[in-house]
Amino acid sequence: MSESLRTRDKRVIWHPFTPQKYMPDPIPVVKGEGIYLTDVNGKRYIDAISSWWVTLHGHAHPYIALKIYEQALTLEQVIFAGFTHEPAVKLAERLLEILPGNFSRIFYSDNGSTATEVAIKMGVQFWWNQGASHRNKILALRNAYHGDTFGAMSVSGRSIFTAAFNDKLFEVIFIDAFTYAKASVKEARGEQLHSSMDEIPWDEIACFIYEPLLQGAGGMHIYDAAALNGLLQKCHSHNIICIADEVMTGFGRTGKLFASFYMDEKPDIICLSKGLTGGTMPLSVTACTDNIYQAFVQEDKLKTLFHGHSFTANPIACSAALASLDLLLEPATLQQIDRIGRQHAIFVQELKELCPTVKNARSLGTILAFEIVQGKDEYLNNISAVITEKAMDRGVYLRPLGNTVYLMPPFSIKEDELSFVYDVVRKIIGELA
Repeated sequence: MSESLRTRDKRVIWHPFTPQKYMPDPIPVVKGEGIYLTDVNGKRYIDAISSWWVTLHGHAHPYIALKIYEQALTLEQVIFAGFTHEPAVKLAERLLEILPGNFSRIFYSDNGSTATEVAIKMGVQFWWNQGASHRNKILALRNAYHGDTFGAMSVSGRSIFTAAFNDKLFEVIFIDAFTYAKASVKEARGEQLHSSMDEIPWDEIACFIYEPLLQGAGGMHIYDAAALNGLLQKCHSHNIICIADEVMTGFGRTGKLFASFYMDEKPDIICLSKGLTGGTMPLSVTACTDNIYQAFVQEDKLKTLFHGHSFTANPIACSAALASLDLLLEPATLQQIDRIGRQHAIFVQELKELCPTVKNARSLGTILAFEIVQGKDEYLNNISAVITEKAMDRGVYLRPLGNTVYLMPPFSIKEDELSFVYDVVRKIIGELA
């Protein structure tokens, strides 16, 4: 059965982010339960990356499954232009209560890339609607990753993810988060800013998009909260709309409910997806302040935000998100998030002593990362496949970003289970030394 499923897969499936020539045989998974994935042969693997960062509470959580089932028997889908329903309204109400800022409206879509597309369109059209179309430039951080659609690629760092399309992407002003940190220190001391900062046409910029504190797919780069806060203040002093892409960092991943809580200065738009439904259903949110929303409340119908898709605010997905929120806000879950963060911090100190095999060990909340000192620091480093295979042999699923190894387990992982993952990492590092 296993061989048959693999053969059938290789005949008809194109897998994402996977070089197709010499692609390893995919592992047929037949069951998910808690932190474990079970393959067709009955072998279990700890899902140490939450299946691309989405599975907050573990696989096949019975409470979320029940709420999905109940909603599917009641209302499975309805067009969201001209209709509404309880799960969408209730989810919006609950999100607005806990988001990091003075948000007023929730706009639903289906995935992280689309959430950022919507945010960019809001940010640019906000100025267009007010007759200030000269404010059409976008500021973003180098090494960022905001998704794979063309708008999302445009505001992402130029990399292997965008290489084939670079001449098709719109112009963006990029700034280095780490360079800005140094520049902000100089500014505080009354010294001259970095030259690239001086050249930014602040009053022509419509919006600034950023991944707060942690650049995910770009290499799990962690940068300074104080520096980001200073940059947000700078942007707001020029009335620039600040867009926080919390698709990955949202819902407790960084130790706080949202990474934006680490800064005093808050975003005007926030993008959410991945953990929004606990990893069970595609759904995303773009939330905005009332100031932005009011720019679209116009007599002129041309000033409408013309965006949407067939499954906007799908009732089943909204019900899954409500169930995930119930679980997330339980004291036991918040304690688990805190405990994972403390465990990670201790293991990071151990990793720092393993030089020269590893470097730049770091953690933020439930996220831990480090680089293997072997080959180039890049996504295409072949060490990734080696590490994945070694970990899978020992019952742990890891998928490094090239030579960047990271852990992002479900919040339900127990202390001894996480210790087992650490032990597997230790053994792999020892074999690579």
